Amino acid sequence: MKMNEKGVGSIWPAVIFVVAVSLCFASNVEGGCSRSPVIFNMGDSNSDTGSVLNGFGFVRPPPFGRLFHRYVGRVSDGRLIIDFLCENLTTSYLTPYLKSMGSSFTNGANFAVGGGKTFPRFDFFNLGLQSVQFFWFQNQSIELTSKGYKDFVKEEDFKRALYMVDIGQNDLALAFGNSSYAQVVERIPTFMAEIEYAIVSLYQHGGRKFWVHNTGPLGCLPQQLVNISRSSDDFDNHGCLKSRNNAAKKFNKQLKALCKKLRAAMKDVTIVYVDIFAIKYDLIANAKLYGFENPLMVCCGHGGPPYNFDNLIQCGGVGFSVCEEGSKYVSWDGIHYTQLANQFVASKILSTNFSTPPLHFDFFCD
Repeated sequence: MKMNEKGVGSIWPAVIFVVAVSLCFASNVEGGCSRSPVIFNMGDSNSDTGSVLNGFGFVRPPPFGRLFHRYVGRVSDGRLIIDFLCENLTTSYLTPYLKSMGSSFTNGANFAVGGGKTFPRFDFFNLGLQSVQFFWFQNQSIELTSKGYKDFVKEEDFKRALYMVDIGQNDLALAFGNSSYAQVVERIPTFMAEIEYAIVSLYQHGGRKFWVHNTGPLGCLPQQLVNISRSSDDFDNHGCLKSRNNAAKKFNKQLKALCKKLRAAMKDVTIVYVDIFAIKYDLIANAKLYGFENPLMVCCGHGGPPYNFDNLIQCGGVGFSVCEEGSKYVSWDGIHYTQLANQFVASKILSTNFSTPPLHFDFFCD
């Protein structure tokens, strides 16, 4: 696929392509909510819809957000998985909790922050701190709606809301930066303890319906692949790192067990565990079948094949290149997915085939 230095091209081929793909991926009807849905999300950059932008004023340069025609706080060329899930419910995209101007929180709030982790608790907008921010939001929202304010969540809607947790990738990635595989695996129970703390705390504050994403195939991210010798025996048949993916699988196994444990321990609770790893690995392994090209090649980066990723010249930096709009890439910048790939993942989530129990995403608002 030809790379475009400036990321500028005719918009019509891209529009036609996106429409065509939308039809291919439209395997699920719109959500059938009988009332306005309310969602609270906690996580990292995979679901951050603008917390870093609004909290720190950090604006990523073009071509980030090019399908929105401007940067809107998402680390992608366009929409994230959570955006497509909101579209399925015909509700607005979630407003970042840290957005101080022009905000409406009537359909919930997004507490996810790029770089977020589970551990250590309360450190730099990690999961524990995101939970504390939610508790303050809940307190203030109830007080303000009682006084007649319209842009917040009503008290009764906190119990009806869906609480999403989508975190863990950064914990594993950072752990591999200075630890052996065995040491990384030893840390996983610590990560689980923080997720358990967050879910139990949310439950104690009225949350009853949870939607938990496991972590994706870390070993398939170009950022992880680029520094490994091509002669290494750690690569699997699809070019991913077995050690990274095995650690992610162990993380996910413990997360699934945690969800089962909490279902049994907490009264009147529904916890849906979603196998994001299986969806994303299937996309990598069968990319051509799904119409994608170069599943391990970065759309926006530097260095050319096999990964087009360079830690020193990343997307938006001096000397980067970017694929043309409408290109069928999985990886946007070596860490995050393109809008097209996110749409694919969302369509699989909505199928219920990767959910335990297999409930539809709109189960919480009926």
